Amino acid sequence: MVNSRYDSLSRSELAILVPELLLCGHLIDRSGMAHAIAAFGREGMTGVAIDEWRWASPLYTRRMRAALGIAGDGVDAIFKGFQLDIGAPPQFMDFRYRVRDHDNGEFHLDHCGALADVEPMGEEYVVGMCHHIEDPTFDATALATNPYARVRPIHRPPRVPADRTPVCAWTVTIDRSLEPTPPEPDALALAGTRAATVELAAVDAEDDGQSDYSGPLLNDLRFGDFSRSALIRIADEVCLQQHLLTLAFRRAVTERSDSAVALDITRKQFTGIAGLTSERLRTALGLGDDAAALAKVLRLHPALNPLAYVDAEIGSSVSGGEQIVELRLGRDCGAVADGAWAALVDSEHLEALNSLARGVNPRFEVSVRSSTADEMILEFGLAAAPFREFGEVAITRFSTGAAFAFADRGIPLPLTVL
Repeated sequence: MVNSRYDSLSRSELAILVPELLLCGHLIDRSGMAHAIAAFGREGMTGVAIDEWRWASPLYTRRMRAALGIAGDGVDAIFKGFQLDIGAPPQFMDFRYRVRDHDNGEFHLDHCGALADVEPMGEEYVVGMCHHIEDPTFDATALATNPYARVRPIHRPPRVPADRTPVCAWTVTIDRSLEPTPPEPDALALAGTRAATVELAAVDAEDDGQSDYSGPLLNDLRFGDFSRSALIRIADEVCLQQHLLTLAFRRAVTERSDSAVALDITRKQFTGIAGLTSERLRTALGLGDDAAALAKVLRLHPALNPLAYVDAEIGSSVSGGEQIVELRLGRDCGAVADGAWAALVDSEHLEALNSLARGVNPRFEVSVRSSTADEMILEFGLAAAPFREFGEVAITRFSTGAAFAFADRGIPLPLTVL
């Protein structure tokens, strides 16, 4: 029985895919926050960002800990969670860790792609991200591992001098004399979603390679060291991180407007990230731009994964001598029940699917074959001429992450307690 759409990939393909999914999850905000600024201004956008990350990250951090057997409640376990978080994609957010003992550690960033995106926007935006957003959201993620953990800055931007490196540095301290921080009510509400609770297949401990992350904290994760089974589970979990972040984003926008405005803004967010993600997946896996490539990208795209959460089937047919890609979206699934990306698609709102397809080939166009209360059946075919890129994708492409390239850093080293 196939439990994941990623089961079709080899171990080496999965090792390429996972960091791509982490980075694309991070870029969701480059898509969504531009529209939040337009609706609520800079301060309102900052509030949305704080809420979405502090509501979503504790939930998916606990999921990943359970999936990979990350035990313990020390700073090393907190850092392991950071390494598998869409908030800190490897290399693009180049976290460097130091563990002093169970209760004390430090990290700094040798490179921060998020800062590279924000610094050109001015000091107010830098302070908004590196002070107002990071203070509560770093804590929220750390608290998922230990409720007595606190993350505090040693130094952070605005950078003085302007080219200062590392760009920031932080301490992580576990202090049991403090009162544990209670979860946010909205985080508790998200904890009841299907995205937070859906069960995925366990990792096969007999599969070749590293089946968990129960060993020492490593300075870097080399995803090729994980087993194929573990990589499949990591990929599915990272997709759920993206869904949870989007659900939190939509909730945070709704609290500042109304459901109709939030739906419109979340659809724009989806359109922007859908196209950039499919473009990166196509490039990373060396795919072409034909119907077969689109079908593969649809199977791998986080908007349609994991299999246990999103009811989607991808097939193909021939019409008039042309290969047509078919997509069936079932309505009885966790993603639709939660109001995640799959719920945003209907006969009048196909922009995100068109954006996704045009990340493979700008000539693709989607049409609705049929739509009922139970399912939508859609077809992707090639138009005679390429379509213009969606403005939502162009906004997302503003990020340096759009063209970021991962490097092979060699054998990871354990970070031992001094």
